[in-house]
Amino acid sequence: MDSATLDDVTSEAFANDLLGALAAIRRHGRRHGGRPVELAPLTGAQVELVRVLRRRPGVSVAEAAAELHVAPNTVSTLVRQLTDAGLVRRRVGAGDRRVAQLELTPDIRRKVDAFRDRRALALAGAAGRLSGQDRRRLRDALPALVRLAEALAGTDPTTTAGR
Repeated sequence: MDSATLDDVTSEAFANDLLGALAAIRRHGRRHGGRPVELAPLTGAQVELVRVLRRRPGVSVAEAAAELHVAPNTVSTLVRQLTDAGLVRRRVGAGDRRVAQLELTPDIRRKVDAFRDRRALALAGAAGRLSGQDRRRLRDALPALVRLAEALAGTDPTTTAGR
């Protein structure tokens, strides 16, 4: 790839195109998944915490806060809201009884897993209808997309605004 093409990847226009494509993938994936009705009224932050708890049952407030890149008191507030709604429960930590371990309630866990499975199957089916070359490109781009997400997580929006 020449430098002009590499510079295009760092342009605002490319960033807008990438965000649009990712948003469309997520939007269409949600349509195929049939989002559980219990999750419909949740805020974006609450849904993000539900995703963390789905991936990492037993995580502590501090660990969830680190993964979400927010303050622990923010996660504590979200946990209280989700606990009051009957979606999350706290367990006493096995290694340290002062640290609560968080998990989705069993019913919500089953529904979120089923939702995720339906979305993954829909995405896999759609990818299967692409050409072999496009599937290889997607596979090869995945590590770079993960690194991009990590780089974005480390970005301070107050220092990049106005660039």
